[in-house]
Amino acid sequence: MATITTHTHPLLTVSFSAKTDFITLADHCERLAETLTETHDPALKLALCDRLAACLALLRPTLSDPIPPHLTERLTVNTLPAASPCAEHDSELLCDYSFALAQLMVGYVLPQGISHPLTVLLGELVRSFVAGLKAPRWVRTADGVTFIDEVTE
Repeated sequence: MATITTHTHPLLTVSFSAKTDFITLADHCERLAETLTETHDPALKLALCDRLAACLALLRPTLSDPIPPHLTERLTVNTLPAASPCAEHDSELLCDYSFALAQLMVGYVLPQGISHPLTVLLGELVRSFVAGLKAPRWVRTADGVTFIDEVTE
């Protein structure tokens, strides 16, 4: 009788749901994308891609929601950042691109010559998307906490 090997990776067992906050979901997406670009095992790539698509699908509807008060401190800084990824990228569009690419990679057998560049592209899209989501939104000033976009130097 043949032995069937199964691949268990810790990221495949991390639980998340619609109640998971957007920063935690973004962290999961980032770790999944990073691991996806580093693995050479086709079965694990497929499982990671599927998991990434599921996480992105949960994250997408939350992008226009107000930021929960318990996360504002995490997105507040004491000094203005050099550049704001939030202003440079449309998070909804990057999420849609990432989701579409992950779905494509799960649904089709891609030739090796195409699979690797698409995996790298997916990783870059997710990193850019997550950087924008986790970027500071507020800065502490002498007048109190202010939206970064409202502060001019």
